[in-house]
Amino acid sequence: MNTAFLHSVSLRPPGDGEPERSGHPWTLPVVEALAAETLALDPAVTFLVGENGSGKSTLIEALAGAAGMNVEGGSSNFAFSTREQEGGLGDALRLARGIRRPRTDFFLRAESLFNAATYLEGMRAEPFGSGALDAYGGRSLHDQSHGESFLAVVLNRFGPDGLYLLDEPEAALSAQNCLTLLRRMHELVSDGAQFVVATHSPVLLAYPGATIYELSADGIEQVAYDDAAPVQLTRAFLAAPDAFVRRLLDAS
Repeated sequence: MNTAFLHSVSLRPPGDGEPERSGHPWTLPVVEALAAETLALDPAVTFLVGENGSGKSTLIEALAGAAGMNVEGGSSNFAFSTREQEGGLGDALRLARGIRRPRTDFFLRAESLFNAATYLEGMRAEPFGSGALDAYGGRSLHDQSHGESFLAVVLNRFGPDGLYLLDEPEAALSAQNCLTLLRRMHELVSDGAQFVVATHSPVLLAYPGATIYELSADGIEQVAYDDAAPVQLTRAFLAAPDAFVRRLLDAS
């Protein structure tokens, strides 16, 4: 039995009176693909890979909004916003939900963790007091490095039976701490959690049994770990870094 919180995602047809779907993000190949096909989500871990501009972050942000989370980061209980959100993609997504409901949720994006940390600082005022940080290790995220604060959220705030969306977590983490994240993901999956992760990291992509979708100009394609572009490129580079860089620079 599939015990996922989210079984799949697709794009619903435009409704009567709805603004025209033109420009970004509607012209992204991944969005056009979702209008034609349903994207199945792994009950454990789903990865989204693709070049910059392929729509990974756009899709995972829209997923967060459709699932009720704050699109700038945080849980469904976070109520801050630093800019007006445009596009309406989250409102246009159709989520097929499981019979289980997550006990907790969180959208963790490296680029806006500072804003989420600032929101938490504000929650330290009454009526929440210092207890607002208890679920994050009891220490202000602003008093830690970017990577430390990112891990503090994952290690302390994330818990069993949760739905977690991560946008390029490797941007905040060293290679060693990508391994720490990988182990924590496994612990949480074993306790009923589900992850959807946009990433460029071949380390994270190695999660056993994960479903990997590659986003490109052709839309969405499921690929094996060995065929994922970040894995192939990293292997080619590490196999002969001097020759790789020499060919790259000579080509310029």
